[in-house]
Amino acid sequence: MLTDTLTIRHYQKLTDALVEMWNRGYRYEEMRIYIDGYLTSLRTSKAIEPFLINRLEEETTRYIYDPSNFEIPLQTQPELDLY
Repeated sequence: MLTDTLTIRHYQKLTDALVEMWNRGYRYEEMRIYIDGYLTSLRTSKAIEPFLINRLEEETTRYIYDPSNFEIPLQTQPELDLY
């Protein structure tokens, strides 16, 4: 579980970007490359501590391979008023 606020913000940015990529037709391999680049830039810039980057990587990897995160919600149709 992530507890550092800055790391949580990076997690939210990453997961939002992953869902957007999925909706645009990207698949797991391309999203994994995106995650690797994002994490590499965090490591290079030393924006957060290395152990937090490792936790962020674990959490985003868990997120990307959970199919429920990329399911399209069912659209409910409004009930028609027949009066």
